[in-house]
Amino acid sequence: MKLALVSLAVLFAGLSVDATVYLQEQFLDGDAWNSRWLESKHKLDYGKFKLTSGKFYGDAEKDKGLQTSQDARFYALSTRFEPFSNEGKTLVIQFTVKHEQKIDCGGGYVKVFPADLDQAEMHGESQYYIMFGPDICGYSTKKVHVIFNYKGKNHLIKKEVKCKDDEMTHLYTLILRPDQTYEVKIDNEKVESGTLEEDWDFLPPKRIKDPEAKKPEDWDDRGKIDDPEDTKPEDWDKPENIPDPDAKKPDDWDEEMDGEWEPPMIPNPEYKGEWKPKQIDNPNYKGAWVHPEIDNPEYTPDSSIYKFDNIGVLGLDLWQVKSGTIFDNFLITDDEKAAEEFGAETWGVTKEPEKKMKDKQEEEERKQREEEKSKKDEDAEDEEDEGDDDEEEEEEEDATDEPGPTEEEEDDLPPKEVKDEL
Repeated sequence: MKLALVSLAVLFAGLSVDATVYLQEQFLDGDAWNSRWLESKHKLDYGKFKLTSGKFYGDAEKDKGLQTSQDARFYALSTRFEPFSNEGKTLVIQFTVKHEQKIDCGGGYVKVFPADLDQAEMHGESQYYIMFGPDICGYSTKKVHVIFNYKGKNHLIKKEVKCKDDEMTHLYTLILRPDQTYEVKIDNEKVESGTLEEDWDFLPPKRIKDPEAKKPEDWDDRGKIDDPEDTKPEDWDKPENIPDPDAKKPDDWDEEMDGEWEPPMIPNPEYKGEWKPKQIDNPNYKGAWVHPEIDNPEYTPDSSIYKFDNIGVLGLDLWQVKSGTIFDNFLITDDEKAAEEFGAETWGVTKEPEKKMKDKQEEEERKQREEEKSKKDEDAEDEEDEGDDDEEEEEEEDATDEPGPTEEEEDDLPPKEVKDEL
């Protein structure tokens, strides 16, 4: 496999930036992608990818990408590029994702691995540097994963970054800078940013509560206290319930059979509840006690959290319940502006035509459903009319087939002449 670093200035005419591109994959050369991407053999039943632009697209050729094609499968596919370190440089990871299958549960993310990864044995537990991209499962999980490996442990971002959950193609971009700041963009728009140290638990906290400090025993942090001058009124204590003074013993009450009669209980209108003294400002109040902090002896600053020394493989290592996701326009570079322009030249050009094609398909499907419904309604009316015609014919036949008088009844009838006179 031929590996090379290229300049985006060569790829896009008029592009002013001089950016290093470590990986660019648009699948514009047909089935040749099979020579650049390798499926893991760790399991025998990994799902298969196919090259397609899907059911709707902005450009039939430019929008071709790798699509998951089998439901309820793990997928494990990767591609290798010239190894590099991002020390002292910005790292940008970018790609497009289209969940045209109305995904219910599945990943749409990528993993960036060290160059020494055995691609044929790549699996879910293979150690990676970065995991980035959308993940959807039901209504509760619709987020963008941003996970970094630091000293052998994977660390999840502490913020909730929402992903897109529609069926259109979307552009996902992760920017990691040498000043230890980061930025997440969707469709070339910033959706999250911050610092590595604040938004991940890579390092112990800089400051901790002083384990030797304790709140003084005489520290009074009560803002209000009972008024010592306030006393309970003598007539305060009244029972909560009293016998109903209007109740009368029933006339048929038999004390031998029913026992001694007692009137039912009702709420006491004079009951005042539990007495509590009124509150006054505490003259000894010192405020809330704040536990003093000290420098954490276990904290050691690290200005190289962002750095990965041997980046060399990009992988699609994910699970999908319903297949149909298309991955395309992969880019790994060291220039934010170049990535933005690449996104505009790819996703930016085809997004509107893609939407128009999808809207047209949906309109045609809507019309087809209406026509089918109208046809069913017409058929139902025809069947009903045929049923009415059959009932009329049966009534006519019943009238025609009405039996005449019996011989005995005929004997009792008057002669024809008499009938005629009548």
